[in-house]
Amino acid sequence: FPIARPSVYAPPGATGDAPPGGRTREASMTPMRSDQPVAWCVSTAPVAYVPALAHMDAHVAALIAQRAATTAPTQGPVPDDIAAATHAYPTPSKQVWPTPSEQVWLLEHPPLYTAGPRAKPTDFVSPARFPVHQTRRGGELTYHGPGQRVVYVMLDLRTRTRDVRLFVRTLEAWIIDALATFGLRGEPRAGRAGVWIARSEGRDDKIAALGVQIRSWVSAHGIAINVAPDLTHFDAIVPCGIRDHGITRLRDLVPAVTMSDVDRALRSAFETHFGPTFDASAPLGRPTFASGGSA
Repeated sequence: FPIARPSVYAPPGATGDAPPGGRTREASMTPMRSDQPVAWCVSTAPVAYVPALAHMDAHVAALIAQRAATTAPTQGPVPDDIAAATHAYPTPSKQVWPTPSEQVWLLEHPPLYTAGPRAKPTDFVSPARFPVHQTRRGGELTYHGPGQRVVYVMLDLRTRTRDVRLFVRTLEAWIIDALATFGLRGEPRAGRAGVWIARSEGRDDKIAALGVQIRSWVSAHGIAINVAPDLTHFDAIVPCGIRDHGITRLRDLVPAVTMSDVDRALRSAFETHFGPTFDASAPLGRPTFASGGSA
């Protein structure tokens, strides 16, 4: 699939104008950028949820420990509709951690549901078809499964901008620019985290979900884009507690799209908003490498 050069969505608070149909010209337009390259990892086979969560927790703890001697961990206000409240997690003080890089991990899960701290029993409209996992990311109930690109984003906001709301808006901007590669107009909605495709009569369909957790200014969890999942797997739940709008997938809007196309678009847009990446081995499996990034 040909990769176009997307325009840039400017999150609230950004200044300056983007050229019509083109990227912003200055790195200062994207305050979440860093010059330190981020490890870009892609798993090609479905990854079970519990081992994936364990890796993410360990990697976040390593990033926290790496700068514990120079930066006092603090936590800013977190929008409760998007990011989970910070809990009193112990930071390892005696273990010697390897020097980790920030990491973005692209993967798919086998069919499952995850329930955030705001999920309610009434969000199940029929008996759960798949395992349900409690999670500390923000938000409510959602589905993950084959054909959905899950991206876990482990970034140290201490080296970027200590602003959780701006971080969330930049994640949305990243998704929006990746979708623009395929000629789609994704949009944010006030009070509804994620990215939406406008339909007729004021109805929106969600194409990408977003839920993060911040520990000592290091992010965990991330985004999920519906590329080609089985949408009937959402039927048992009220996704993210939203009843008045629908769910869509990229394959129905751009039939020729592949997961690899989406991965390339995500990487290009990520480097616009967050900075350079480098190929790294996928956790919990054989090394896989993504194409088209900067070293």
